[in-house]
Amino acid sequence: MRARFDAYYDAAIEARLRIWRIMPLGGWGRIVALGGLGLIIGLLPVVFMLATSEMIGRVPSAVEAGIASAEWDSLVRLFLIAAGAFMVQQILAPVQQMLGLAVQRAVDGKVRDQAVAAVTSSVGIAALEDGETLSKFSEARVRFENNWHTPGNAVSGMLYLIARYTTLFALLFIMWGLFGPAITLGMTVAIFILRTGNRGGLRMYSAIWRTNGGVRRRLVYLRDATMGSVASKEIRIFGSMSWLSANHKKTFYEFADPVDRERRRIYFKPYLVYTAIAIVAVVWALTSLVSRAAGTGLDAGELELGTMSLRDLTLGLQALMGALMLARDYPESDPPTQFGMNALTALREVEEAVLADDTAPRGHTPVPEGAPVTAIEFRDLHFSYPGADEVVFSGLNLTLEAGKTTALVGVNGAGKTTLMKLLARLYEPTAGGIYVDGINIAELELSEWRRTLSVVFQDFVRYELSAADNISNGAAFDPPDRAAIEAAAAKTGMLETLQDSEHGLDTMLARAYDGGIDLSGGQWQRVAIARSLYALSKGARVLVLDEPTAALDVRAEAEFFNEFVTFTEGATTLLISHRFSSVRRADRIVVIEHGKVIEEGSHEHLMSSDSHYKRLFELQARRFREGLDADDDADADLMEGSR
Repeated sequence: MRARFDAYYDAAIEARLRIWRIMPLGGWGRIVALGGLGLIIGLLPVVFMLATSEMIGRVPSAVEAGIASAEWDSLVRLFLIAAGAFMVQQILAPVQQMLGLAVQRAVDGKVRDQAVAAVTSSVGIAALEDGETLSKFSEARVRFENNWHTPGNAVSGMLYLIARYTTLFALLFIMWGLFGPAITLGMTVAIFILRTGNRGGLRMYSAIWRTNGGVRRRLVYLRDATMGSVASKEIRIFGSMSWLSANHKKTFYEFADPVDRERRRIYFKPYLVYTAIAIVAVVWALTSLVSRAAGTGLDAGELELGTMSLRDLTLGLQALMGALMLARDYPESDPPTQFGMNALTALREVEEAVLADDTAPRGHTPVPEGAPVTAIEFRDLHFSYPGADEVVFSGLNLTLEAGKTTALVGVNGAGKTTLMKLLARLYEPTAGGIYVDGINIAELELSEWRRTLSVVFQDFVRYELSAADNISNGAAFDPPDRAAIEAAAAKTGMLETLQDSEHGLDTMLARAYDGGIDLSGGQWQRVAIARSLYALSKGARVLVLDEPTAALDVRAEAEFFNEFVTFTEGATTLLISHRFSSVRRADRIVVIEHGKVIEEGSHEHLMSSDSHYKRLFELQARRFREGLDADDDADADLMEGSR
């Protein structure tokens, strides 16, 4: 029972409180204006009902008195009041929508900024690589991207309720005077049972969207894959459209079938009960109305129906039907509020997951000037990914000498990329530590330490920006330096690649933009390397390259590494590559396996013994000699020349 109450409280009450807490983000001026407008719009239908009922009640006497009479003039005034109320309501409705949109945009902008600040403020990224957290983040992101049922929508939707409930309570007040307290209270109970049923049903229906988040994320991926440009070439070449479409259809029904089943469960049997309640309430009220209107008679030109005038009868019927109509769902409020609450709840849960995982120490020690001066040391390093049983490192000891290039080799899954993440403090060691000039990096001021790093990951970001902006993002904390951008681009060959383009380095790196171009995988890798070299020119002193030339051909790779020593002069470099023709140029080569260093030394030293490195090197060299990975003898000599 307690668990059910807690679940109800979180979904129905706490979720609404979250919306109320962010309401001030919309700006008090706009909120007060929208609320006041809601009161006016809520009263206008009541004014219309009162005017039309009074007008109908006076028709017999006005007809009897004639057109030139005071009674007729009164009838015309009532008509003008009713028409004016109706017209003003139509005029104010779009004004209400515009104010609501302004509130929504203000709230969504600030909620988005808060979420970005919370997510990016954490030291590590473990929570952001968790499947459940990603599903929640995907739900909120879809709402923001489509501008559909966002937290801002929920705020506006709640303010729209002012108009609805103003009308409802005004009608109940009228019913109190016409029907008496018993029937009015009975109708009030019935109306709020129906309202609660509608909102509760929508709440339960929306919950399935949240629990099915992983399937929905896969559905969106398949949709984007079939309709986007990234996979368009392979889809046509391999004829995989039918396969993708079938998978999209299968995933769609995997998502939609539980939603439909839940919708039928929620809305069928319960709504039979709600319908019965509504019928009983209406029959009860109508029976009372009919009993009071039994018999007819004329008195002073005004039609009387029993003890009730024609005016009161008309007003009573309008109030009864109007109140009953307000017992249903409110499309401008209910869905935006419910799904907007879900989006905000998902965002808050993502923020909470990130903060809960953000237990790493935040150092305050300034990074020593020029560090590393002596070395970066991985001391007795142990690490496992959160929730995983596999141990990545178990007592790893490794030294990166300052100003030297250390190459790291090992089989896939040996932990080479993980070592980069630990060095950048994207994850924290389970035990042991990483030291720069004898200081644990966990004690160093984080942003300062990361500014000393220039990192190229295998999955580097391909920004749909200009080439210059892609490069200058390597040191985004400083204003772009055009000369340094051009120098980095020249070193990697991108300046030459773009020289024939109309906009040069200002060319957009996506064909979807005017004058934009698409780059090959190798060209994108050059951009990423240029980004890292730009960071070095802006003060970074540790360069970490993870398979930096994997997408380059052998000749391009050879040209790059022929200049590599010049590019990285003075930097402490960690080079990860599966091509041994690249790592042989390193000052020191380290082989890791099963979470530990098993061999280290220069290329010549390792090749002079029966080492694991030598066997791997000769295996790859054999492939080159056999022509499996080289175009001619000159390429094969890249491997042979080092033996």
